Parts: sequence; structure tokens; C-alpha cells
Amino acid sequence: MTLDVIFPVWRPVAAARPAMSHAWWQWVASTDSLTTRLTRAGKERAFRVKLLRQEVGRPLPDEARALGIPLGRHAWLREVALCLDETPWVVARSVAPLSQLRGQRLERLGERSLGSWLFQQPDLVRGPLEVSNHSARFAQAELVQAKGPWARRSVFRHGALSLLVQEYFLTEMADELALPSR
Repeated sequence: MTLDVIFPVWRPVAAARPAMSHAWWQWVASTDSLTTRLTRAGKERAFRVKLLRQEVGRPLPDEARALGIPLGRHAWLREVALCLDETPWVVARSVAPLSQLRGQRLERLGERSLGSWLFQQPDLVRGPLEVSNHSARFAQAELVQAKGPWARRSVFRHGALSLLVQEYFLTEMADELALPSR
């Protein structure tokens, strides 16, 4: 196994633009709420957040670096599938340093969209988007066979909270929306 499979390369979204179709660019480079975009694209389909895992654990090394926390430090980890008519279109992993969670109550989201909370924060600042063409690497992603052409991530800042949100677009979404392979 090569190192880039173990530690996927995340690069600025603009660097991936030449390899990405216009249709995918519309999804990957957007900075609005993915939940809202999925709901609109799904039209009459029922949108649901399926909680795959939520726990305290150690972030992956590239996640810790993105958040600026020491390797091995514990964090809040949340993994979900964003589904339309029970079919996962996106799997997502969110990571936040435990020391920054006081009073945020993110652990109470359950099967509510993180975006529904994030985009209501008046002081929310979204960091630069990064993109990868690797599949999701977290354990629970295998439950939904997380394969797809693109992934994106960014760090959101709300007050003292830094929250890394990674979203992996799945083949099922591409097929439903007749998106090109890349």
C-alpha cells in the first residue's frame, strides 16, 4: 500500500479544477450548505442524516494537522451518511478538539445535520476548501461502501471552536444526478 492511500493528499480546491468537470466543480467548490444543496437536488426524495458513529477518539494525522492540534490528542469524532430515500449520497466525518467543545452541545445532534447548526452561527468563518480524489478512510464509511470521485474538507471556526468537516461524494449520488466520472 502506498503512503498516499494511507495519508491521502488534500490540496487546495483550485488545484483540482483542471481535472474536475464543471458539474462536479459546482458541488465540490460550493461554500453554501451541502444539506440544502442535497435536499434541492433530491427534489421529492426524503433527506435523512444517518449517524454512523460518534465518539471521543484520536483524529487521523492529517486531521490533527488541519486543526493544528498535537498528534495523539483526543477529539470529538462524528461520522454520518447523508441519504436521500435511505440511499447514502455523501459520507461525512467531523472532528473537533475536545478542549474547544465546552457549551457547544454538538454531541446532541443525533441524526440532525451538522450544517443545520453550523450555518446558523452568526460568527461562522469557513476556511479554505481542500479536495481529494481518495475514498473515505474512516472505519464506519465501509458500512455504506464509501466510494466516489471526489471529497472535500474545510475547517469551520465559530468563536473558540475549530471544526474540521470532511465530505465524501459517493458514486450513488453521481449516478442519480448523471454526473460525469470526474
